[in-house]
Order: sequence, then C-alpha cells, then structure tokens
Amino acid sequence: MTMHDIPLMSGRRVAFAGSRAAWLATILLVLSLLSLGAALLLGSVAVSPREIVMSFWSAQDPVTYDIVWRLRAPRAFAAFTCGGLLALAGALLQVLLRNPLADPYVLGVSSGASLGALAALAAGMSMLVVDTAALAGALGAIALVFALSYRPGGWNMYRVLLTGVVLSAGLAALISLSLLLAPQAQVKGMLFWLMGDLSHAEAPTAAALVLCLVLAGSWAGGVQLDLLSLGDAKAQSLGIRVPVVQVVVFFAAAVATVAAVMLGGAVGFVGLMVPHAIRLLGAIRHRALLPLAVLLGGSFLTAADTVARAAWAPQQLPVGILTALLGVPAMLLLLGRVR
Repeated sequence: MTMHDIPLMSGRRVAFAGSRAAWLATILLVLSLLSLGAALLLGSVAVSPREIVMSFWSAQDPVTYDIVWRLRAPRAFAAFTCGGLLALAGALLQVLLRNPLADPYVLGVSSGASLGALAALAAGMSMLVVDTAALAGALGAIALVFALSYRPGGWNMYRVLLTGVVLSAGLAALISLSLLLAPQAQVKGMLFWLMGDLSHAEAPTAAALVLCLVLAGSWAGGVQLDLLSLGDAKAQSLGIRVPVVQVVVFFAAAVATVAAVMLGGAVGFVGLMVPHAIRLLGAIRHRALLPLAVLLGGSFLTAADTVARAAWAPQQLPVGILTALLGVPAMLLLLGRVR
C-alpha cells in the first residue's frame, strides 16, 4: 500500500457510508409515513383509507373528519415529535457524556418535571397548570445540574453525570412520596403521566419548532460532535473549543428533553435505544445519525402509541409500557445480528 492509496480508500469508505445513510434515510422515511398512516387508520372506530382521503378534501362527514383530523392526527404528530425529540436528546447526551447508557432523563429533567406535574395532579389542577408545574420542575432540575457541575475553568463530564444521577434519585423518592400521599382518585392519572401518556396531546406546533431548531443546529455542528466523541484532549488539539461546545450541547439536549416531557410525559427507552440502533445499522457520523435518529424515534413512538390506544380499545395503555415491550426485543435482536 502506498500513500496515494489512502485518500482513495478513504473516499471509498465515505462514499459507502453516504450510500448506506441514504438507503437508511429512505427506509426510515417510508417507515415514518407508514406509522403516521396507521395512526390515522387504526382505533376504536374503523376508518378506511378512502374515507381519510375524502375527509381531507371535504368535511361532508363530520364524524369521520373529527375522528381523523381533530383526534387522531394531532396525537399522531405529537407522538412523532415527542419520539424525535427524545431520540435527538439521547444522541446528544451520549456524545456529550461519552457514556452509552446516557439517555434524555440522566440530567434529572424527567424527575423534576414529574415531581411538578404530580404535585399539580394530586391537587386536582387543570392540564394547563400541570404543564406549567412540569415545566417549572424541569427547568429547576436543569439549573441545579448546571450550577453544581459547571466550573469556569472547564466541565467535568463525570460530575455532570453523577449530579444528574443523584438528583434523579432524590427526586424519585419525592415522587414516590407524592404517590403515597395523593388522593386515590388522582393516582391513576399520575401513574399514566409517569409512564408516558399522549391522550391529552394537542397539535405539537411549539414542540415541532423546537425539534427543527435543535436538529438544524446539531446538524450544522455535526463535525464538532464527531470530534468531541474522540475525547476532550483530542478535540481540543484539533481546534475545537470544547467547553463552549459542551455547554451548547448540554442546553440543546435539555431543551429537547423538556419539550418531549411537556408533550408526552415521562416516555422511557426511546432516547436510549434509538441512537444505538442507528449506530448498529452503520450510521456513525452525526450529520447522518441525528436526522436518522429523529425519523426512527418518531416512527417508533407513533407506532407504539397507536398500539397502546387501539389494541385494547376503548381502553388505553400508557405508551411507555409499549415502548419497552416493543423496543427491548427489537434491540436485543439487532444486537444479536450485528457484530
């Protein structure tokens, strides 16, 4: 092998990786459309594809129109947006903390939001107050983790991880206490929120905007994320301002997590599993990994929510149960098939 062969081989590898990413993008885009289509079709009331098309162009059948476009469509788009946000936040935190077990809730955001939401639910407040309390709890957790872990001279990722884990453990104890002390009539709704619930989700305009902005910013900084994953010293030697990039990634992941929690509650497993699945399928560079993770996370959570509300209709299950029941076997199968 000569030195002239190295650029050629490198170019071939890049071309092969780009081709694989393009195929994955096509497959996941089709999967996303299928999951959204299934979410519109399936439910306690049967709706045919023809009725969906006709209701889109005309509202002559008000019952079908209301079922499809006022009930199912907002929930389907909310599920897709929530799944995309969780997958994106998980991918960012895994590169930030350089820990394969990092997920969107490792910073204590979910625990803070859950404690605020459960306190409002236990008091019988409206959903607007519940969402406000969840937002306040999530922001408080983010501020506390940042204040305890960030130092002007640098940022120790182990301190960030330990602070988030310890804070989550403390908040989990308070959550358990709130469940024990809550009125019996409120406990079921509180448990649904803890396990993920999209039944109250409306059109996710604000969350979708957050998803687009965080994804666009992360994609633009994809090269910096690739270098950051090599380690702080290596990234700094290659010209990356590591502390600045770390702070930006921290807050980007935190904002995405808050938006997801506000939309669907504490939906677990998506942010942990989806980035690993994309990497196992061959997408390593973050400019490919991040949009693919959004597509897979969105379609996965949409499919899980459809099963959760349609399989035992009219009874609905918390979507977080389905994400674990569907995701664990798929991830184990993928791990077993890929070297």
